[in-house]
Amino acid sequence: MENIKETILEVVKSVLPITMIIFILQFTIIWLPLEMFLQFLIGVMMVSIGLILFLLGVNIGLEKVGEFIGAALPKTKKISVVIFFGFLLGVIVTVAEPDVRVLATQVDIVSGGDIPKSILILSVGLGVGIFTVLALLRIVFNWNMALLLAIGYGFVFLLAPFTPASFVPISFDSGGVTTGPLTVPFILSLGIGIVNVVKGKSASSDGFGLVGLASIGPILAVLLLGVIYQ
Repeated sequence: MENIKETILEVVKSVLPITMIIFILQFTIIWLPLEMFLQFLIGVMMVSIGLILFLLGVNIGLEKVGEFIGAALPKTKKISVVIFFGFLLGVIVTVAEPDVRVLATQVDIVSGGDIPKSILILSVGLGVGIFTVLALLRIVFNWNMALLLAIGYGFVFLLAPFTPASFVPISFDSGGVTTGPLTVPFILSLGIGIVNVVKGKSASSDGFGLVGLASIGPILAVLLLGVIYQ
């Protein structure tokens, strides 16, 4: 029950500011048609209910499952298993991410179908999957996070000049949308689960940074997609 109250309060704090701003603008500057304003109010209610249910689902199910899987993978003592399931989970969670689908839909519309939604979603998913594996291996082998980030973004800036200009902003937005409410809790939980079973690891220093590293993947993937399209 306490978890439900906290989730409701969190959603209210998130949705209320934008709602109040629209209210103020409605009766001072923009004066939306009544029908459109009523649609906005109904949308706010639906979004609030949806966010509450979504976040409860994440807290109750996804985070716990992520930690359990993260704790189980290293116990197999097979790097191939960690790589395979880390990649698979990274791809699947990203494909299910609502923010990724919103971006892909908008790009599909703006490009007139030249960049199909399915291709962009798959590219972003593969990028996250590959770099999720890299992030998990970093924990296992104690690789330097700063060095990995520097190398990753180094490849990004080396590849960008060879990519069509229209793909560069899409690539960075692709990295941003992977930090959504579905991907982030699961990947972080996966990392924390691994940290809890690997000796000599700290949850604060080794369990975080996975999302930052995984977000490089879709940037590189979309840049490569642009090179292929070119």
